[in-house]
Amino acid sequence: CPGAASPSGNMGDMARIGITTTVPVEVIYAAGHVPVDLNNVFVSSPACGELIEEAELAGFPRSFCAWIKGIYGAVRRMPDLGAVVAVTQGDCSNTHALMETLQCEGMEVIPFAYPYERDYDLLRAQVEGLARRLGTTMEEAQAEMRRLDRVRRKARRVDELSWKEGLVRGLENHLALVSCSDFEGDPEGFASKLDLLLEEVAKRKREEGFRRAEGMVRLGYVGVPPMAPELYDYLESLGARVVYNETQRQFSLPFDTGDLVEKYRRYSYPYSIFYRLRDIRREAERRRLQGLIHYVQSFCFRQVEDIILRRSLDLPMLTLEMDRSSRLDARTRMRLENFVSMLGKEKG
Repeated sequence: CPGAASPSGNMGDMARIGITTTVPVEVIYAAGHVPVDLNNVFVSSPACGELIEEAELAGFPRSFCAWIKGIYGAVRRMPDLGAVVAVTQGDCSNTHALMETLQCEGMEVIPFAYPYERDYDLLRAQVEGLARRLGTTMEEAQAEMRRLDRVRRKARRVDELSWKEGLVRGLENHLALVSCSDFEGDPEGFASKLDLLLEEVAKRKREEGFRRAEGMVRLGYVGVPPMAPELYDYLESLGARVVYNETQRQFSLPFDTGDLVEKYRRYSYPYSIFYRLRDIRREAERRRLQGLIHYVQSFCFRQVEDIILRRSLDLPMLTLEMDRSSRLDARTRMRLENFVSMLGKEKG
């Protein structure tokens, strides 16, 4: 394994840096590099099934998280990646195996950990360590945060128009928020795309043919972003709209603080389910949700969180488990149809 010992120190020239989940991308941008969310690369690939198969051919077991295998396949097809920032605490325990496999194949891997109890000093030490590894400073990262926050505010405006005025479709909400993990590698370009979407949404107020969320079943989506984004349009065809994407909204860091470390301390995804529940309860009430869809990935430890969610939330909930397909199968479509029909009758 030639890469078993990752090099340390500055990386030098601009490089594309893969990330396995949301990390303080301000540090990566401040260092002059470009973050690439490997999850988005995998799930948006027209060959995402091939990426999973490529990992299995390399030796990953079939009974293993498809996301991890897809990320591995994506990395294998990106020879220009300079390194991968792997979250070793606060995401998925399978990331450890992915990290070591990539190291064995010569990829530089930079570990990053979110402290379970959201300890400020421990988190700051992690952010500072990432900054040193990439050759930048906390001050430069803070300055970068102010630039990125201007883009995040546009994404949060899209989210607000989803549930307050019902003018944004569920898939549009999902894409605007999930892309805040890396800003598609081009914050200014991504901001322009959001501006165009906001202009289009503003016109919908005068469009009689556009169906607003108020006339539909109002749903919340909790859990990791879906492997099958067609879920959103299918729900709309049934008369339901997702007006709350839990994890995707967290990617936009919707917190009023000018402290970079505090911003990622308030970010809920990498911490305990009980901290996440506070956000879910608050948003469910504020957005007047009628039901929840809990998405879980096969062979993921987060499946067990379904027990806690069902015991803790007083809302009808449908749990969707998916494995490796990026399409909704007939059984899943039927379950969604029955769930929306039930909620529609309750609403009536």
